[in-house]
Amino acid sequence: MVDEIEGIWAPDAPTATAQWVADILRDRIVKGVYAPGSRIVERKISAELDVSRTPVREALKLIDADGLIAISRNKGAQVLQYGAAEALELFDVIASLESLAAERLAETIDEGALDTLEEMHDRMMTYHKIGNHADYFDTNSEIHDFIVACSGNGIVFETHRRLMARARRGRFLAIMKPERLTEAVSEHEVLMQALRQRDTERAARIWRQHLLHTGQTVAALL
Repeated sequence: MVDEIEGIWAPDAPTATAQWVADILRDRIVKGVYAPGSRIVERKISAELDVSRTPVREALKLIDADGLIAISRNKGAQVLQYGAAEALELFDVIASLESLAAERLAETIDEGALDTLEEMHDRMMTYHKIGNHADYFDTNSEIHDFIVACSGNGIVFETHRRLMARARRGRFLAIMKPERLTEAVSEHEVLMQALRQRDTERAARIWRQHLLHTGQTVAALL
């Protein structure tokens, strides 16, 4: 088995292989390597990643459950695309979940969590300044996921995880629009100010606006 593909490390345990393959396929769908409507061929993935077809088949089932692909007997695995109306609905729910998480985090944040966010935010800003969109996006996603994880609400966390699997492709498209990227960076700065000041209302408000603005941008691009 290859040691590393696109920054995603191959697992040591055979039982983790399907998840490893799924992570690679998700990343490719999000970043447009596999365009909407394109087919993901089990045999080709198996040969490329040097794994048997069984974990590839299981990986495809995992990303099918995420709503990223559709599997049919005639066409195999095909990458899905959602429309503008669905994008608005999707980000409306995500905005509600993440604004709740941001509010809870502002209320309970300790120095350790704040330091972690400061480090991720600085790293994201560095990638933004040098124009590294892929690493900017990955770090940006870490921040969003960290805020939700810190909410301490398991239902929010699991619902967000499932919805975000479908939303990440749209979020990646949005950062490729320069004016939205500039606006998004500013919104991240406002959130950090709110968290430093433990301002729950401001944190919830800016984070809801941030996600709704992203949804509007995604919908306009579809």
